[in-house]
Amino acid sequence: MSNFPYKHIMWDWNGTLLNDSQMAVMVINETLSKRNMPTISHDHYQKIFGFPVIDYYRRLGFDFVDESFEVVGTEFIDGYEQHKFDVSLHVGAEEVLRKLSSLRVSHSILSAYKQNTLDELVAHFGLTNQFLKIVGLDNHYAHSKVDNAKEWMFELAHDPSDVLFVGDTAHDYEVAEAIGVDCVLIPGGHQTREVLENTGARVLDGLSDILNL
Repeated sequence: MSNFPYKHIMWDWNGTLLNDSQMAVMVINETLSKRNMPTISHDHYQKIFGFPVIDYYRRLGFDFVDESFEVVGTEFIDGYEQHKFDVSLHVGAEEVLRKLSSLRVSHSILSAYKQNTLDELVAHFGLTNQFLKIVGLDNHYAHSKVDNAKEWMFELAHDPSDVLFVGDTAHDYEVAEAIGVDCVLIPGGHQTREVLENTGARVLDGLSDILNL
């Protein structure tokens, strides 16, 4: 363990540290039901979810002719906000953060979640002090995290070989590729293991496997 190969870990939040995908399905199903559109299972959700989120909404059946993506997206966020404190962290998340911190590995969060809500939720779990920086988006439409990742990587001033990105979606792998850092993906979040493996990234069974890298 003392030979952990990285000095810094960039963590995705939703689905990676926060176990919120079941709740996301519940909320999107409320949005779909209201419009008499077919609801989805968690398995199906994990197969069709992705970034940019507008494309995922199209796969759900929205055409954005009668109402805009902004209207539907905001409705989902409002529903998510109502339930955000009902979810828990993934099993082992706090333990992994603390063990790695004890090895002098630093942490940050890079998320497509809106900044103020992200800060609030991280604080809710008492984790704010675990992170050098918590980087979210300035809106809730979840287009991409690449620009924020590049800015944070520049500020961090670590050699890319010393940084690991940990996420739960193919987009997390794309972000890691864009900034030239290694990436591991964890199933059990917002996409299936198959989708994650198709990226070519290393896919672990769970968060605690990071300690064995």
